[in-house]
Amino acid sequence: MFLGRDKEIGTLSQRYASDDFEFVTIYGRRRVGKTTLITEFCKGKKTILFPALETSAKNNLAALSSAIFACTNPEMKIPGQMSAPSFDGFRQAFDYIGECAGNERIIFVIDEFPYLAESDSSVSSILQNTIDHKLKNTKLMLILCGSSMSFMEKQVLNYNSPLYGRRTAQIKLLPFRYSIAMQWFPSYSPEQQALAFAVLGGIPMYLEKFSDKKDVYQNILDSVMHTDAVLFEEPSNLLKQELREPQTYNAIITAVANGKTKLSEISSSVGLETGSVTKYIDNLISLGIIKKEKPLLSESNKKTIYLIADHFFRFWYKFVPQNMAAIVSDNMSKIFDVAVKTHLPEYMGLAFEEICKEFLLTRAQNLPFVISQIGQWWGGNPATKKEAQIDIVALSPDKTEIIVGSCKYRNEATPLGVLTELKEYAVALGGDYKKTYYYIFSKSIFSSALIDAAKSDMSVRLISLDEIYAKE
Repeated sequence: MFLGRDKEIGTLSQRYASDDFEFVTIYGRRRVGKTTLITEFCKGKKTILFPALETSAKNNLAALSSAIFACTNPEMKIPGQMSAPSFDGFRQAFDYIGECAGNERIIFVIDEFPYLAESDSSVSSILQNTIDHKLKNTKLMLILCGSSMSFMEKQVLNYNSPLYGRRTAQIKLLPFRYSIAMQWFPSYSPEQQALAFAVLGGIPMYLEKFSDKKDVYQNILDSVMHTDAVLFEEPSNLLKQELREPQTYNAIITAVANGKTKLSEISSSVGLETGSVTKYIDNLISLGIIKKEKPLLSESNKKTIYLIADHFFRFWYKFVPQNMAAIVSDNMSKIFDVAVKTHLPEYMGLAFEEICKEFLLTRAQNLPFVISQIGQWWGGNPATKKEAQIDIVALSPDKTEIIVGSCKYRNEATPLGVLTELKEYAVALGGDYKKTYYYIFSKSIFSSALIDAAKSDMSVRLISLDEIYAKE
């Protein structure tokens, strides 16, 4: 299925419709759907599609020559089985593409551009020179795509890149929000949809591996917790593809998955100095695997923590390593309920908070203000001398109004005490706000006392899982 990329398709279509030279960069982590997006956009359009290879410059030039020949000679029935014209170099190939696009709209896609640039370090400069002297006056639409986030940001988008200033649009492709991910599983209940998102996140390739013909639990067993499962070795494979020291990155992710959220705790766990660990963490952040958070409204970096941002990585590191013996002996189905299923409500906490934040930002109706900032908050509670945490804090643009929210993913009815506690924590948060609104999100029903309190106080709103997952 091709879902949820309307904005990106719109951007590409707008650039294509200009009929002028366009240069679009598309980048994002592996598996996020970059090639699928490009393929969908290029349907029915004359396209030179060149997937760069992790090989020598000579082999890449030969592959590019074949791609050019396949596009400019449509009568060629079997690309690869006929002798394509061989260009002397990339400059000649790019010049020829410019000639072809002189009076005709052509899309030229270099997929995985970092592979090409690594095979020949002069490619970026050659492409820049060709753009400046030939391509900019043609009808060519150039698309550079890459999975190496650091390369694309430093070598294509950065000020010091030869290609800087030439692009006319850029798309950083992100994982899907929960409201798009839910469309993969139309027959699931809201609870099963939320659980599928908490396990897979918004990565299209992962979502495609689950079938809503089976419940989430069976999907986990079949697609994750089995040695032949397609996602069983996904985290380790991804780390090996993207990073030079996968064992160190694996140790860092394991530490964070086990509750080591502070830099000092992570450093101690993996046995490295904090300075070294920071560099590794920065790379994991650029890949979307780890995220850095600090309390909203806090200026201090002392409270900074690190969490696993990718839901699939969080699930995998939480449940797969500790059950490896049962998985490799093909006994996981015998212990699944005890080893995994009973722990899922607790595991769901962070994912449910993210879902609730996205609901407020993208789907909630009748909000008291347009949200300009959203996050969480934690700190000392002067009244109790204990640590307090607010799951959701959202600010109005002028910072005069605030939403504080509590997210409860439990099977029992959410009691009135949750509202009482939330109001107490709002006081601990501090700040001089004209109006404070209290939002309580719950997987299950709300107690009658809490419902009555919400009816009598217009600043309180109760939001159920069914409302969060209601079809638009």
